[in-house]
Amino acid sequence: MKYTPLPKELYSRNRAKFAAKMAKNSVAIFNSNDIMPTNADGTMKFRQNNDLFYLCGIDQEETILLIAPDCPNPAMREVLFLRETNELIAVWEGHKYTKEEAEAASGIKNIQWLANFDQVLNTVVSLSERIYLNTNEHLRAGVVVETRDARFIKSCKEMFPLHLFDRAAPIMHELRGRKEKEEIDQLQIACDITEKGFRRILSFVKPGVTEFEIEAEYLHEFVRNRSKGFAYEPIIASGASACVLHYIENSKACLDGEMLLMDVGAEFGNYNADMTRTIPVNGRFTARQRAVYDAVIRVHKEASNILRPGTNIQDYHKEVGLIMQSELIGLGLIDQTDIQNQDPALPAYKKYFMHGTSHHLGLDVHDVGTMHNPITPGMVFTVEPGIYIPAEGIGIRLENNIVIQENGYFDLMRNIPIEAEEIEELMNS
Repeated sequence: MKYTPLPKELYSRNRAKFAAKMAKNSVAIFNSNDIMPTNADGTMKFRQNNDLFYLCGIDQEETILLIAPDCPNPAMREVLFLRETNELIAVWEGHKYTKEEAEAASGIKNIQWLANFDQVLNTVVSLSERIYLNTNEHLRAGVVVETRDARFIKSCKEMFPLHLFDRAAPIMHELRGRKEKEEIDQLQIACDITEKGFRRILSFVKPGVTEFEIEAEYLHEFVRNRSKGFAYEPIIASGASACVLHYIENSKACLDGEMLLMDVGAEFGNYNADMTRTIPVNGRFTARQRAVYDAVIRVHKEASNILRPGTNIQDYHKEVGLIMQSELIGLGLIDQTDIQNQDPALPAYKKYFMHGTSHHLGLDVHDVGTMHNPITPGMVFTVEPGIYIPAEGIGIRLENNIVIQENGYFDLMRNIPIEAEEIEELMNS
């Protein structure tokens, strides 16, 4: 692997946290993701199931984790099952974890080959009353392909119809929402790599370059710094394309006088950065561009300051909306009449700022975590206000990643240029 793995002690702590929330005499099973097909005999690049990875750190297909903290046999309280390798696999696919390597990476003593899974499962389940099974319960998930987890749920309920079944996802959401120090350190590396990419393109962008050339510059810098590449499909949007929130075509030439919105982030060790910056293609803001930019950065700063422990994220979004409303009035985009006549369910400001301001960040770009309970220290959020004016061909979004602390926040992107003066200086140096 390209990245430096996190220490096994982290995964041991994570398993202990999960086990502490399980009902008595229960067992939990976590499966790796499938390798997804493309066409003919092609496959997509493997991406580990993040819940499994969080609990054991094993970044390999066909892996199963079993946790049964009350099992009478201490050796069966944590069992990790791996795909057994052979000479043919080694030749065609490369090295796979040995049992010794898996123990060193995960902290799990009992490492077995997959061939033993059914026997061990039957033994442990027979001594258990409840079975925790995992599913993707992200609020925005659109699951259209039957997953390995879904197949396992079917077979497990057929094999053990009289057992009680429970959901692992609520526990995982609670645990993964608050990051350990090692996770924050990994996120910091992803943000630092993202910074290198952004600084690289500041000296590269000029009228006439294409969006895909800029995408290539980012990818070059990310991969050369041990990242797998982009944390998500990058948005490199010049001119009016910046008003299309999920523009990923990245095919146009950047023209003199336009703004360039770039929503990109590097992945590192399966943890993800999520940055947005908007710059003038020619290196100088016009007066109108600068006015809109300054409005967005003011909202960004105020939003960061009010994202504190105890805050409810839904109330936070409403408060940021009122801050944005004031800025849009100052820009002449809405007025008091618009506000008086607005539909409360669709405030006037949403014509120019139609998305949320913050989401959890971590192993997933839109990471799991509570969106209704109060924010607590250790959570990591994006802060990404934006103003989009299609009629003027202006779309500006600014996004940093912050760690919630007891008294405020820590900005993981504090070193990435964001002030308009610094952007202009770096682009013209």
